[in-house]
Amino acid sequence: MRITNLFAILALGSSLLVSCRETVTEREVVREKEVEVEQTEPLEDEDSEGIIERTGKKIDQEVNKEIDEEIDKIGDDN
Repeated sequence: MRITNLFAILALGSSLLVSCRETVTEREVVREKEVEVEQTEPLEDEDSEGIIERTGKKIDQEVNKEIDEEIDKIGDDN
């Protein structure tokens, strides 16, 4: 009996609290606007390659420098 009364009080109290709330509806207006952007031509060296290609070229240059230094240390056999 006590549990039933407690449940009834909780149900009534929660319905009163929920029904008293003022619901606010917000409308969001989305407006589209066309914007013209001036396109610039990308540089052939920089923008046409990705970061992996640019990094690979830098590493190749460093490796080639090291190889040239080692060849200079060894000397020319001809």
